[in-house]
Amino acid sequence: MSKKRSKNVLAICLLSIGAVVMLVPFIWMILTAFKSVTEATQVNPFVIFPSKWLLDGFESAIAKMDIPRLYWNTIWMIVGRVVCAVLTATMAGYAFARLQFKGKKFLFTLVIFQMMIPTQIFIIPQYLMINALGAQNTIFALIFPGLVTAFGTFLMRQNFINLPKELEESARLDGCNIGQTFLFIMLPLAKSGMVALGIFTALFAFKDLMWPLVVNTNQATMPLASALAKLQGTFSSNYPELMAASLLACIPMIVIYLIFQKQFVEGIATSGGKL
Repeated sequence: MSKKRSKNVLAICLLSIGAVVMLVPFIWMILTAFKSVTEATQVNPFVIFPSKWLLDGFESAIAKMDIPRLYWNTIWMIVGRVVCAVLTATMAGYAFARLQFKGKKFLFTLVIFQMMIPTQIFIIPQYLMINALGAQNTIFALIFPGLVTAFGTFLMRQNFINLPKELEESARLDGCNIGQTFLFIMLPLAKSGMVALGIFTALFAFKDLMWPLVVNTNQATMPLASALAKLQGTFSSNYPELMAASLLACIPMIVIYLIFQKQFVEGIATSGGKL
């Protein structure tokens, strides 16, 4: 066996082990969802599969949670954040990658600096802004933190900066202005990056727990993540019910990834260029 082939086999083995390790929590969630409460809480490492596959957890979760309403709120939140993030990040990313203007490096440094700050720091000023707008307990309040995104700006800049400059030069020679060059020439070529940004934004929005709990006190405007958090008890929890609800909540993200898997991989591959 050649040295190169040995390295490939070793890499495949390590990646396979890593994939299995990452899948274990997901598999554990699925198996626990079909167990009884006794089986889910007993301390026995050899009991992996349920002795009897039960649907009690799903029935209890559906009875306690308004699943259609939670799906609707979550979908609106995700769609709103994705549209706003992609719209603002593509324009800002193109400006930072292709245009020359005063203060460009300083402004991009601020974008990078904002990426380094924990998002929890922005919760209080964002809450004060929402409160001043009188938008508490609304879908807009859920979308508000995703109106702009520093990460998306950086990601789209990396996509635009890797495109050949000759494309812009040809467009200018054909009489295109900056807006036409961006809209008709550069934007279609950054489609994979936009899809990757959309998937990342959807994932971040779906996992956002703290902000919806802060800005929403009404069950009617609560997304899935916040509703799942309220299922967990103070002193004890019904783990089959909690895992069943979590499994139901994961379905939209799994579907999104399966549909856009190719574009997601392409977007990540084309965004790792120079700074």
